[in-house]
Amino acid sequence: MAMQLDQVVPFGRSFDEYVRMFSLSDRDLQKTILSVADGPASFNAEGTQQGCQIQSVDPLYAFKGEEIRSRFYAVLDDIITQIKNTPDSWVWRYHTSPDALRGHRVEVVERFYADYAAGKAAGRYTFGELPHLSYEKASYDLALSSHFLFLYAEQLDTDFHIAAIDEMLRVSQEVRIFPLLTLSQEKSPHLVPVMNYLSAAGYQCQVEKVDYELQPGGDEMLRICRA
Repeated sequence: MAMQLDQVVPFGRSFDEYVRMFSLSDRDLQKTILSVADGPASFNAEGTQQGCQIQSVDPLYAFKGEEIRSRFYAVLDDIITQIKNTPDSWVWRYHTSPDALRGHRVEVVERFYADYAAGKAAGRYTFGELPHLSYEKASYDLALSSHFLFLYAEQLDTDFHIAAIDEMLRVSQEVRIFPLLTLSQEKSPHLVPVMNYLSAAGYQCQVEKVDYELQPGGDEMLRICRA
């Protein structure tokens, strides 16, 4: 079934947020990177300006830049109001307040929008979705998944997570996933069975603390490497 734009909340994160969420070192940023379910993040736009090799893939890229941008502004104020109404559910260290978060998200989507047409023409933004990607085996050094896997625990079952991560490992040497919380801000019930599966399959996987936390307890990523 094709994605319906009016059912999407297209929030994206910045390059600096990606660096923090995934503990990306200078050496990591020299690698070929596949960013899965990237949405309207400015990671690709900013990273490309700095000489990084980043490929973004998302079903959202079936739409035009103006459509994505318009949808963002259509949902923005409602999301920020929900955040303001749940003050105990957020950590205001990186983003200092709901209004600061709003400003950051606007900056991100505008950077994405300014880069999208050129990036799409260059092949840096491509349509695709898990658990099936069109890339060849071992096409990338590092694959990242931000705010998709584990987050939508009720909508995506354990089998989907395993198939999706298997696919990311097929096309990359290493996978990192953030966050490990659900939309209900609880540790994802899929995390343990997924890690058990990966360990049995011979992968090295570990949960690591990162220098980013917007939701309480949401400061961990899963790193998966080939043995």
